[in-house]
Amino acid sequence: MNTIYFIVQQMMFFSIPLLIVALGGMFSERSGIINIGLEGTMILGAFAGILFINRFQDKIPGQPVLILAIIIASLTGMLVGLLHAFASINLKADQVISGTAINMFAVAFATYVARTVNTVQQIPFKNQFHIKSIPLLGKIPIIGPMFFQNTYFTTYLGLAILIISIIVLYNTKFGLRLTSCGEHPQAADSMGINVYKMRYAGVVISGILAAIGGLVFIIPTSTSFNASVSGYGFLAMAVLIFGQWRPKRIFVAALFFGLMKTLSATYSGIAILRELPISNTIYKMIPFIATLIVLAFTSKKSQSPKALGKIYDKSLR
Repeated sequence: MNTIYFIVQQMMFFSIPLLIVALGGMFSERSGIINIGLEGTMILGAFAGILFINRFQDKIPGQPVLILAIIIASLTGMLVGLLHAFASINLKADQVISGTAINMFAVAFATYVARTVNTVQQIPFKNQFHIKSIPLLGKIPIIGPMFFQNTYFTTYLGLAILIISIIVLYNTKFGLRLTSCGEHPQAADSMGINVYKMRYAGVVISGILAAIGGLVFIIPTSTSFNASVSGYGFLAMAVLIFGQWRPKRIFVAALFFGLMKTLSATYSGIAILRELPISNTIYKMIPFIATLIVLAFTSKKSQSPKALGKIYDKSLR
């Protein structure tokens, strides 16, 4: 049982960031804007949050500094989202190129600023956010050790974002209007919906969630930030496609890819896998092999928004 508890706990550490970032991508692409810059936004969000923790962890101990870091990361993501939205909507730039530019800029910016501030690329921080056991809930048989022991606040934040996303997308005017802009912006505009504003909102929400996801990925898995999120932004895009742009399916996809990443990263701590005559290189390739296989079988049945990536010009309506 201890092995199962360990696998589930580790899976949540890897699945929650994927879930948050993929949900961010969903909001942008549901509005009709491709956001391939999720990786770069994750890097910038993680950089801003970890740098804040590095500077204030001795003055603001425990969970409060993490909450403030999440706010800092979200503001950073909002700025990145606004830049991507401006380029894609106002300037009518190629959305893929705009996202790629964000990815390229993020690594260079995080590396340069980190070396300027700390003289080295790495930004260390104290992992003071680990929750050994949540009172009462941690004592529940089976469920307690799996989900309420050896955990982080960020796990529950990710689940809360999932629930809010489902409610917003399917049970609010905002969600329905956002979806209409990604499916048929001309029809939405004819009904009095401001397509530009809705797309701005979708991309900004995407930036906020991707930045939070970057920070959430670093916190449980490391004690330093090195201007990298290990390709998680691109993996989140695979989760988004596998999840067919739907929150519940995205959650299932995030759990699947999170499990693959867990097997890849922690196989040495699992006796059964450690004893198998398989190279560690093969284990490290598992998430990416799984990505290729899944996309190969699901891409033909893709149900992406019909107007995804298409520039909307109101003057041509």
